[in-house]
Amino acid sequence: MTISELRENLAVAMDTLRARKVRSGLTVLGIVIGITSVISVAAIIDGLNSYILGRIRTLGSRSIFITRIPPGFTGLTPLPQKIRMRKYLQYGDAEFLKESLPAIAFATSFANRINFGEAADSLRYGNEHVERIIVRGVEPEYTYALQLFSVAEGRFISEYDLEHSRDVIVIGTAIADSLFPHQDPIGKTVRLNGRPYEVIGVFAKDPGLFGGFGVDQFACIPLTNFRKNYPEIRELFILASVREDADLDRARNDLIEAMRRRRRVPPNGENDFEVADADFLSNMWNQLTGAMVLLTGVISSIGLLVGGIGVMNIMLISVTERTQEIGIRKAIGARRSDIRAQFLLEAMTLSATGGILGIVCGAAVALTVRALLPSVPAALSVFWMTLGVAISVGVGLFFGYYPANRAANLDPIVCLRYE
Repeated sequence: MTISELRENLAVAMDTLRARKVRSGLTVLGIVIGITSVISVAAIIDGLNSYILGRIRTLGSRSIFITRIPPGFTGLTPLPQKIRMRKYLQYGDAEFLKESLPAIAFATSFANRINFGEAADSLRYGNEHVERIIVRGVEPEYTYALQLFSVAEGRFISEYDLEHSRDVIVIGTAIADSLFPHQDPIGKTVRLNGRPYEVIGVFAKDPGLFGGFGVDQFACIPLTNFRKNYPEIRELFILASVREDADLDRARNDLIEAMRRRRRVPPNGENDFEVADADFLSNMWNQLTGAMVLLTGVISSIGLLVGGIGVMNIMLISVTERTQEIGIRKAIGARRSDIRAQFLLEAMTLSATGGILGIVCGAAVALTVRALLPSVPAALSVFWMTLGVAISVGVGLFFGYYPANRAANLDPIVCLRYE
């Protein structure tokens, strides 16, 4: 088919669609819904992927977390007994790792107190108070291990603070803004659950993931002070960092072996602790988004299937309505390939129009989500927009071939006699 013939067939297809606007619009609705769901969800997932992976990178690509319970445990379901029976991590474990493994740059312990019940943890200064905070006991190396906890004002906890179990505290920006709306918090004395603490620093602003708890809601005190005031909290976490010149996988294996020796795990026994790194967190997130993509694909496929059946239906009706036109075209020299191309172009134009409208609607949904929920950074992707158009055109080609082939095979004599 020459370019001029293609242009002519396309013009005929567009004229036919313009003559039946309502029917054509209803036909492409299914495709619009399918492509809209693909584009909007893909935009949200792409934005979330960039955002989440960026957050994970702030944890440090060479950082290794050691915990007693599996990472990501939410508490919504009970832990298996074999995990609940595990020994708690010890305060000397981090120091043991630093002394035993040359590949470890540093290892630090920290503990959390998260109490959102009736007697929620609170910070007070004068008449101002903040509740529902996360109290964390840390060591001086903690801020180097997690760069997310960078100090914007004042200083972080020092070795002297740790050795003397001093009553000092570093607070998040949201806490500082609530307690000290019009004054400098550094040097002020606040009361953490009734105990006086001197504010020595304020963390850089970090509202958290999806508007949840972030650094803004944290209050960090020396780990020794935390241990003294909250002896009932036995859950401890360890964060180790591998030296830049060391092999990360080998260091990770050496760390696991060292912890097994430290905790006297039998040679054939399972680890009674969990080890996670940035790759583990990335893989866990990718598995979650993979399930979301699969679910979206199923929903979108249903919409596209409905749209494709609609395209086939309207094209079969169109072939029946234009039987005489097909006979006339064949009588004056149109070939089967010309008739087939004409109806295929009509079907593909219908579905491509639905695809373009779906992309516009999907982009509108993504931008609306981004405007209303800034913590969900939807990002439009050229790849997904191109794929949306390709899918819609493919639907038209697939579902339009049977009606087009049927029109091409009609007998011109029968067509001319058709009323």
